[in-house]
Amino acid sequence: MADKERENKKPRILIIGGGYAGFYAAKWLEKMLRKNEAEVTMVDPLPYMTYQPFLPEVAAGSIEPRHTVVSHRRHLSKTRLITGKVSKISHKTKTATVVADGGKPFKVEYDHIVVTAGAISRTFPIPGVASVAIGMKNVEEAVEVRNRMLANFDRAAALPAGPKRDRLLNFVVIGGGFAGIETVAELRSMATYLLRYYPEIAFEDIQFHLVEAMDRVMPEVSEKRAEWVVDWMRKSGIEVHLNTQLLSCEKGLVKLSSEIEFESDVVIWTAGVAASPVAKFSDLPADERGRIIADATLRVTDEEGSVFEGAWTAGDVSRVPDISGGGVGGYCVPNAQHAVRQGKKVAKNLTAVVRGDGPGEYKWATLGAVAGLGIGQGVLQVGRFSMAGPLAWLAHRGYHGLAMPMLERKVRVIAGWVWNLLLRRDVVSLEAVREPREIFASNAAKPGRK
Repeated sequence: MADKERENKKPRILIIGGGYAGFYAAKWLEKMLRKNEAEVTMVDPLPYMTYQPFLPEVAAGSIEPRHTVVSHRRHLSKTRLITGKVSKISHKTKTATVVADGGKPFKVEYDHIVVTAGAISRTFPIPGVASVAIGMKNVEEAVEVRNRMLANFDRAAALPAGPKRDRLLNFVVIGGGFAGIETVAELRSMATYLLRYYPEIAFEDIQFHLVEAMDRVMPEVSEKRAEWVVDWMRKSGIEVHLNTQLLSCEKGLVKLSSEIEFESDVVIWTAGVAASPVAKFSDLPADERGRIIADATLRVTDEEGSVFEGAWTAGDVSRVPDISGGGVGGYCVPNAQHAVRQGKKVAKNLTAVVRGDGPGEYKWATLGAVAGLGIGQGVLQVGRFSMAGPLAWLAHRGYHGLAMPMLERKVRVIAGWVWNLLLRRDVVSLEAVREPREIFASNAAKPGRK
C-alpha cells in the first residue's frame, strides 16, 4: 500500500507539443530523471517531430520525406505519449483538456506543465492565400510541393506553348527569409535537373518568382551577403520582386503590388511564423503576439515578473529574454537553435526542481546561420564573417547533418545524400496519394451494374 501511495505521489510533468523544444525536453527528462522520480506525458497532434530546415530539400527531392521526421514512440520510450490536441489549459486547476480524433475530450492532470506548442505559418487576409497557397512548415506540405512540381512537368510536356502551359511552369514563393530563399533556390535546382528528362521543356519556359515585401532578403545575414544572394538568384533565372506585396492569388491569378500579374499553379507561402494559438485557450499569460511570457529560467510569468508555479515554456511559442544580448528586442528569436537548447534547459530545470533545487537561467548566443541554395551553392554567416559558394553549401549540409536529431536519422539523411550522388535524385511524382482510393473507386463494381 505504501509503495502504491508513493507511486501516486510522483510529480506529473505534462509537455504540450512534440516539436524541437518538446521532443528535447522529453528526451532529456528521460535521461536525467531516476526511475519513478517523475511521470512524463507529452501531447501532440502528430506522432513525430519534423526537422524543418530540411523541408526545402524534401520539396526538391534531395531528401526522403520520412528521414526528416523523428518518431516519438521510437525515441521516447519512457514518456507517455498522447496523439491529440489540447483544447483547454486550466493552470488554476492544473488540468489540460485533450481531444483525440474520433474520441471524446478527456482531462489530463499535472503538477508541472511545459508549453512547447511551437509556431504556425503567419498569414494575412489576402484573397486566395487560404484556398490556393501552400506553406512550408511541415513535411506533408514539402511533399505536396514536390509532387505538384513533378506532375506539372509531366502535364506541361504534353501541352503546346500557351497560357495553360505557362501556368504549370510558373512557381511562386512569398517571403524572402531563409525558408523562402532556400525553397525557391532548391526548386530551381530541381527544375534544372529535370530538364534532362523533359526534352519538350526548355529552362526559358520555366518561371520562378520570389516576392518579398521588404527592400532586402535574409535579415539573418549581412546586407552585403543578402545583396549577393539576390544577384545570384537573378543570374540563375529567378525573378526577385523586392518592396513588393502579394495582393491576391485567387484561382491561381497572382497579382503583385508592382502591377505585375501572371498565373501560377504553385504558390508557396513562407512569409513568417506566429506563435501557436495555445494561449487563447489557456489561463497562462501571453503578450500581444500570443507568446507565452517567461523569465530567463523558462518559468511562466506575468508582465510584472510574478512566477506561475509549475508552469514552464520553451521554443517558438514562448517569449524568453535573451540574456546573451544577441536577441531581437531583448528576446530569443524563434529558431531551431534556441528551441533545442531551451528544451534541454527546461528539462534540467524541472529535474532540479523535482529534487528540491533551484532552476538556472537559459543563456545562449546564436551560432550563426547557414542556407542551401540548391546543389553546390550555399550561404554562411557567423558573426561578421560570411561566405558563399560550394564551401558554404558543404558547411550547410555538415551542420544540419549533425544537427538532425538521433543517430539513426543522421545516418539515413547522410546516406540518402550519398545515394543521390551515385544514383541521381528520384524524379517520381506520387501525386495520387492525395486521393489514394480514386482509381480503385472509379473502377469498382457498383451495385445494380453488370
